[in-house]
Amino acid sequence: MTGKARLIFPIVMAFIMSFLMSGIVTATNIGLPPDFLSRWMSAWAFAFPPAVVATLLAQAPARYVTERIIRLIDGPRET
Repeated sequence: MTGKARLIFPIVMAFIMSFLMSGIVTATNIGLPPDFLSRWMSAWAFAFPPAVVATLLAQAPARYVTERIIRLIDGPRET
């Protein structure tokens, strides 16, 4: 991944993950009361900025670990 995609992709991932997880955690904690949607959106607004930072910081280590795992699965390369 190069150029703008290196910045846009983790932001989109953070958006999706924080949106889904905040909804799941909010529903788990309070159930589905009439004001669920507003509480969920409040939780998501709080969760999204740190999710972006975490995703940007975790991107390089996650790529490295993924490459190591793939090398272990594939075994040594024959030349």
